[in-house]
Amino acid sequence: METGGQAMSFKVIEIFESINGEGMRAGELAVFVRMKGCNLSCNYCDTMWANKPDCEFAEMTAEQIVDRVKKSGIKNVTLTGGEPLLQKDADKLLEEFSSEKDIRVEIETNGSIDLKPFLKFENVSFTMDYKLPESDMEKYMNTDNFKTLRKKDTLKFVASSVNDLKKAKEIIEKYELIGKVNIIFSPVFGKIELTDIVDFLKDNKLNDVRMQLQMHKFIWDPEERGV
Repeated sequence: METGGQAMSFKVIEIFESINGEGMRAGELAVFVRMKGCNLSCNYCDTMWANKPDCEFAEMTAEQIVDRVKKSGIKNVTLTGGEPLLQKDADKLLEEFSSEKDIRVEIETNGSIDLKPFLKFENVSFTMDYKLPESDMEKYMNTDNFKTLRKKDTLKFVASSVNDLKKAKEIIEKYELIGKVNIIFSPVFGKIELTDIVDFLKDNKLNDVRMQLQMHKFIWDPEERGV
């Protein structure tokens, strides 16, 4: 695909094969395509290096990215970052993937980007964060996205404290999200006792909310890249 006679390109930091560490396909093989840049700066971000202006990246066309994924033989692809939907012509990359019916695309997105323009792609699902108060980024959340999320999508609350969990419950109830979208509570690694999350789920009878740990951080060093 081309725009104005020139092939579109995307700022790709890395492409690697691993298992999904989180989300509804946790434990399954996936190809990760990490894009450069983010419009938020969460205080617990574990990929801050991917957002720095001097971070190295490769310019890749949509065709090159899709070909790389196809050659892996893996059906799950996760577009991540940074914030992948900040990439100019992100919809054109999804359009390129849409012709590959065997490939399932998951977009990890930070909750600030309007998702409606990307709903037309049947093989695409969202794993969207809602940034809780202790992330210092809650003010940037686009709550209109709660109208957009579907049963095949995932809403993730990353909690640093019980106060964060209380806010997550408030959001879930205010927007009547249970039954509409998959909901995950995930801890900021090393910041909150895991038993506190379990107790909170029990005490509040939060049926259909799933606690999930970042599997890759228990398999490899939490600081290791490309896993």
